[in-house]
Amino acid sequence: MSGATIATLQRMSRDALATILLTPTKASKLAIVDVRDSDHVGGHIFSSTWHPSATLNENMPNLIDSLRDKEKVVFHCALSQERGPSAALKYIREREHVLGKEESAKQTVFVLDGGFVLWQEKYGEDQRLTQAYVKDIWEEY
Repeated sequence: MSGATIATLQRMSRDALATILLTPTKASKLAIVDVRDSDHVGGHIFSSTWHPSATLNENMPNLIDSLRDKEKVVFHCALSQERGPSAALKYIREREHVLGKEESAKQTVFVLDGGFVLWQEKYGEDQRLTQAYVKDIWEEY
């Protein structure tokens, strides 16, 4: 079993993620997994895939397979305090179970620090980095 815990999950800052996304050679080796549920409305990080936390368990095999060749995978939810870290941990453990420790070690899994709420404060209106952004939705969040 994986030694990963919530406490040992690596975090990625919004600025580090933005830098990767704006560097084409690095962006192609990255996957961003958005696990928000109904709060997905109002914008999402460019190139992210939406896998609602409510259906993540049943979709985990497909997710592991589709992200197999990515070097970095970043999970996030609204604040990255519960759903994002929990999803990242499930993914790490299941990936190791399916692919083995050696293969799993080839990929680094992160949680986006501050989630989409912190992301959108700086990058919400940057169309290179955020898609379908609706500022009004996030002003009261």
